[in-house]
Order: sequence, then C-alpha cells, then structure tokens
Amino acid sequence: MPVRVSENSAPSQISGSCSGHTSPPPCTLLSVGQAFSGTQNVSSVQKDEAWRVNVRIQGCDLDHGYLCGTMEALNVPMADTPVVTFWEGEIVDTKNYTFFTGKWEATPEDDVRHWTKFPSFAPLLSQVEADGGKSLDLSNYPYIFMRWKEQYFVNVGTDCGLTIAGFYYVCFSCSDGSINGFYYDPNSSPFQKLELKSSNEGRSGFSFSSYELQ
Repeated sequence: MPVRVSENSAPSQISGSCSGHTSPPPCTLLSVGQAFSGTQNVSSVQKDEAWRVNVRIQGCDLDHGYLCGTMEALNVPMADTPVVTFWEGEIVDTKNYTFFTGKWEATPEDDVRHWTKFPSFAPLLSQVEADGGKSLDLSNYPYIFMRWKEQYFVNVGTDCGLTIAGFYYVCFSCSDGSINGFYYDPNSSPFQKLELKSSNEGRSGFSFSSYELQ
C-alpha cells in the first residue's frame, strides 16, 4: 500500500542459488483470481490509523517463484478515490529467491528482523542465519514466505502525494489463506502491519476488473 513519504526506489531482479529443491506446495488459495481483504496499520507517533485493503492475485507461477496482483486502499485520507497499485511478488522457495532480499535498501539484518515477526518463521531462523535458508526444503512447509513490491499506481498519478518506494515481507498460510505482512521502507514508519483474509469472489469493494493493467 502506498504511504506518505516520497522516495524513489528502482526494483531489480534477483535469484537464489540453490538447486534440487522443489516449488512451494500448490495451494488453491494462492492462485489467479483469488481475492483477500483486510487492513494495513499505518500508525505513526502522531496518530493511530488503519486503511482498509483489498488484494487480488492477477498472476502466479510457482515454478519461477513469481506472482503479481493489485492492491486497493479504500479509505486513504488524502485521496478522493480508492488508490490501486500493481505489485509483483517474489516467492521464497530457496530455488529462485532466498530469505535475503539483496536490494530495496534492505540489509540481511533488516530481513531477519522482519521475518522473525512471523511466528511460523521461528523453526527456520537458525538455517537462514547460516546461509540465507538456501539449504532449506520448503516444498511441504505449511506457510509460504514472499516479498511484494508495488510497481506503479493504476488509477492515480505519481503526483498523488503517496509513495510505493518500500516493499512487503509477507507470510501466507496454506491452511486458511490468511496473509500477514510488514511494510519496509527506511523512510516510513516501521513495521506497518498488513492483515488479510481470503474473501469470496464478487464481494463488494472488489472492482479491479474495471482497471486496465498496462
């Protein structure tokens, strides 16, 4: 979700360096067309604030550790309409991507600090600290870890006063489709929490089909 501090950051592609591992477990709740709804806490020292958020997956390729989608923020105080962004995701599978980000101003220490916010990451911590988790086999792990990076605004201009310079550390539960995430941008409030639940198709508020993605 866009936040209020303007800062430029150019995305780049990285790959993990592990061979012999398989893709994350197939999950019908993590597939094209699936929708999620919830909130992002954008609290700061000055005030407590939560924005309502809708997410829809537009593309998913587990073999290559890739997914993409749209994110809609519904009650952004400075915006006249809901703000929609397009994001691309990296699935941590230790084959295409590891737990270490390697870009977007995130250090290995930042990575560990954010991943450890997820209780489901605890059993993996020692191996990640040793080698970034390259030797882990996550093919049967009940959680899928990802990074989501917003690439552009869909329905507003870049002069809207919001920024998409940061990215999300994301944990997806294969059992119930719940998503938890933490937004990272060194120029924004730390640990802005994203909480989403799987939602039914066609629920009120999901209007992404009206936007043409370039």
